[in-house]
Amino acid sequence: MAGEEEGRETKPLRLSDLRMRLRAELGRIDEQLRALLAAMDRLQGLLDAVVAISREMELPAVLDRIVTTAMELVGARYGALGVLNESGEYLEQFIAAGLSDQERADLAETGLPRGRGVLGHLIRHPEPLRVDDISAHPSSVGFPAGHPHLRTLLGVAISVRGEIYGDLYLSERHDGQPFDVHDENIVVALASAAGIAIENVRLFERVRASSEQFQRLLLPTLPDLRPFAASAIYRPAAQPSRLGGDWYDAVLLPDNVVAVVIGDVVGHDLHAAAAMASTRNMLRALLFDQRNPPGAVLAQLDRTLQALTDNPVVTTSLARIEPAGPAWRLRWSSAGHVPPLLIASGRPAEFLFADPGLPLGVDTEYPRPEHTRLLAPGTTLVFFTDGLVEHPDHPIDESLNQLAELATAHAALSLEDFVQVLADRHPSDGHDDMAILALRTPLA
Repeated sequence: MAGEEEGRETKPLRLSDLRMRLRAELGRIDEQLRALLAAMDRLQGLLDAVVAISREMELPAVLDRIVTTAMELVGARYGALGVLNESGEYLEQFIAAGLSDQERADLAETGLPRGRGVLGHLIRHPEPLRVDDISAHPSSVGFPAGHPHLRTLLGVAISVRGEIYGDLYLSERHDGQPFDVHDENIVVALASAAGIAIENVRLFERVRASSEQFQRLLLPTLPDLRPFAASAIYRPAAQPSRLGGDWYDAVLLPDNVVAVVIGDVVGHDLHAAAAMASTRNMLRALLFDQRNPPGAVLAQLDRTLQALTDNPVVTTSLARIEPAGPAWRLRWSSAGHVPPLLIASGRPAEFLFADPGLPLGVDTEYPRPEHTRLLAPGTTLVFFTDGLVEHPDHPIDESLNQLAELATAHAALSLEDFVQVLADRHPSDGHDDMAILALRTPLA
């Protein structure tokens, strides 16, 4: 037996067999590499989607971004996010994407989905749901009139702080295939990140509301300035918890004289807000000494701030409007501030460009320039901070021209509506807070 074993010869592999085995092995490796690359692409797509969602600072934008990024990740034609009501029983908001204009028009009279059928099943059972044929699902109740016919569905619940916030729905892959486990896994991961993004933006909105409320408490309510008309508005910066240093004030003095001030403390923190309040209060006290013109008042304020505080640099404009026969005289001085805007009846708006002087807190010995301009009855003056016009992508002159055109086009509005339009349609990017005070001289 031993001799027989020793005498057997191993049949050598042919070169063709080796090539076949090598091709098979290379094919398997290629398939694995393709799968790995696809997984890496999905992961990168997920990371990009999470970053994109996290950059949004408004809840409607976050919800829209969740839907569109989910559609992109799995190649879905349609996507939607249903937000549950407080009781969690039905949908109170429905954000849909992928519908054509005609499909939206066809659904215009249908109204908001309430969460019946398969959507309701996901509300009651918030586990990931993949359906290859919606009409065959036990919970299906069909589609309303005008609704596009959908065959496939991938549904995933979105939780915020452990509670179901809503459901993410995707339908109809572009390649016509049903959703698979890879689609489900990546949408589940996205939904998890989406829950965090929703919570973050809701926290941000609460912080922003609190910051804005605190800022408004520091700003005055304009007093009765008759015979002048006046209106003011403040808008906080777009970034969360960015307390600003912008402020405005107006004081009616004896003999139909009004003093107006607009200012901006450098910085966006509690120190800037406190500095704004102390500067405004000191300036208001100095305004009642009518012997001093605006330039002298700013010089005294600068010396007082330097002696008593460690306030940061401040830009401000101080103006006095006083009777001058049948007209009015504007006297103003600026401490490094943007120029006021003047709108005379029937004429385009113009900026009162003049020597701006140095900001407060730089050099108390530097002289404070003062300027004068006669105003016709019914003239509107607009004092504002640079947050209204600053944009990193546009030259300041371009933004000032846009503001002048906007003001000219809406000069006939009441001052309350006028400042609202300026604040709503401003040419800045909203990175800074802004204050606007508009004052109109009497018609007679």
